[in-house]
Amino acid sequence: MILTEFAKFLQDYNEELMTHKTTPLALLHEWLYKVINKNPKSNVEKIVHKEILYCQNDNGDYLIVGKSDSGRKLVTSLINFANSYKNYNHAKWLEMVEQKYHK
Repeated sequence: MILTEFAKFLQDYNEELMTHKTTPLALLHEWLYKVINKNPKSNVEKIVHKEILYCQNDNGDYLIVGKSDSGRKLVTSLINFANSYKNYNHAKWLEMVEQKYHK
């Protein structure tokens, strides 16, 4: 459920991801920032608020931590998903480049 919402968010930035203007991990930070800094309405937002601690300093550095064992598993799952999405997009990009140069 939570990974699905994050995946939808990533799909909105597919062009930027394919052209390497951003990364899924950077978008994870952006997505969590948006979810945590608003009043939770959906179940996904409520779970993220309950399970994840998001801190950011004045320099823009941030820390994402699970508040419990399940929160830590959620953070790990989100990071793993972001990394696998990155690998998937990189493979698609390589495929496009190969097709371009093998014509």
